[in-house]
Amino acid sequence: MTLHLALHVLVPLAIAATCYRAQWQRAFGVLMLGMVVDVDHLLATPIYDPGRCSIGFHPLHRWPAIAVYGLLLAHPKSRLVGVGLCVHMALDAIDCL
Repeated sequence: MTLHLALHVLVPLAIAATCYRAQWQRAFGVLMLGMVVDVDHLLATPIYDPGRCSIGFHPLHRWPAIAVYGLLLAHPKSRLVGVGLCVHMALDAIDCL
């Protein structure tokens, strides 16, 4: 679990540092906002289950929501938020393997 949580910080940091060098701190902050979707874990019992796959289980981790996150990538003004959300979903999907 600690590696999973660390990746949720390190991957956005790496993206911000490499792709948004001039404004990496702002980009990192926006990318970290992608973690807010984990609020849907509060609706589950238990809140944390190490054996549970988040993708498809939690409301903000279901395919219709993920499709919306993908659509955010299409517009420049929402792209960074979309990247943060898509990275979050990709990292959560790794746990499902």
